[in-house]
Amino acid sequence: MTFDFDHEIDRRGTDCLKYDFAEERGYGADVLPLWIADMDFQAPPCVRQALAQAVAHGIFGYSDTKGDYAAAVRDWFAQHFDWRMEEKWIVKTPGVVFALAMAVRASTRAGDAVMIQPPVYYPFYSVIRDNGREVVENELVCENGRYRIDFEDFERKITERGVKLLILCSPHNPVGRVWTQEELRRMGEICRRYGVRVVSDEIHCDFAFPEFPHTPFVKANPAWAEQTVVCTAPSKSFNLAGLQVSNIIIPGAEFRREFIREIRRTGYSQLNQLGLLACRAAYRGGGPWLEEVKAYMRGNLEFLREFLAARLPQVRLVEPEGTYFAWLDFSALGLSGQALDDLIKRKARLWLDAGHVFGGADSWKFQRLVLACPRATLERALKRLEEAVATPD
Repeated sequence: MTFDFDHEIDRRGTDCLKYDFAEERGYGADVLPLWIADMDFQAPPCVRQALAQAVAHGIFGYSDTKGDYAAAVRDWFAQHFDWRMEEKWIVKTPGVVFALAMAVRASTRAGDAVMIQPPVYYPFYSVIRDNGREVVENELVCENGRYRIDFEDFERKITERGVKLLILCSPHNPVGRVWTQEELRRMGEICRRYGVRVVSDEIHCDFAFPEFPHTPFVKANPAWAEQTVVCTAPSKSFNLAGLQVSNIIIPGAEFRREFIREIRRTGYSQLNQLGLLACRAAYRGGGPWLEEVKAYMRGNLEFLREFLAARLPQVRLVEPEGTYFAWLDFSALGLSGQALDDLIKRKARLWLDAGHVFGGADSWKFQRLVLACPRATLERALKRLEEAVATPD
């Protein structure tokens, strides 16, 4: 490998959420965190070089972008997903969750129903409820260790509850499904039939495994493109979340105007100058780094798989098709939700994302573990978990 992902970088004392806020969140100071979706790896050299040049210049005034920025975004998606977008479709926002809230406000009114598919990224709930809308759950069904969409329930709830908007997670966080073109088209057809707009959160699209290729929702459903928003960002792919930049793709002129109007109502205008520079640099020069980091994290997944099989067979991995998450099923331990949380937090001294925060009837039996770390960090975490499971109270 060209890049050294085994090197452990001490992030403590840098005000990062992952390491420096454990006690504020109710964890011990010695907890090992593998919860939040950022990487313990430095961003690509091309990004760090672009940022160093900007810092050396030393002026951080109001900034925007010209055509070369949009070209970098367009070229990335054309090259990697065979998806060709127009420059005018791109709306820049400080983050995908912010964009989800803007889409909810642009597409619905207070009291309207918005559908999500739990267990799912938990801010989906808050952007709906905090804006006075109603959550409608089309819960995913787990069969033989693989999640699927209950399409009968999907269509029935759209009609019975008067759903106005679907927030789709593609690839899906936390269960790791990469939806097939057939699944995407079927959802799109149902939504078109009943006039349901779609917001597709595709922030993890670069982490779909080669054998499970990602298809942008708009590409799968061109007939419904004008009623669709696709949320993208370089933040997960290149570890840039703190620089706050995302690219929201909105083909429909009316939908785009409504979306931009909601942004203006917040008083928000220009994005972080450094985030814009980092995004352009990443999409122009970060490809080789990304390919290596994906290979490294696939190695972490294989290490996890082998460790569980040999030393922790009570914990079952839901095999992912993408993302850098491990969705772990602890149901064989026979613990209550509270007892499982106690095992993870107090006995194993780990900070994972407890499954119940993602919603869904059985998700309390699960924990989400992030694989974007040096292998030595992952090994320490798994050894802590092994010891905790083997040690009686």
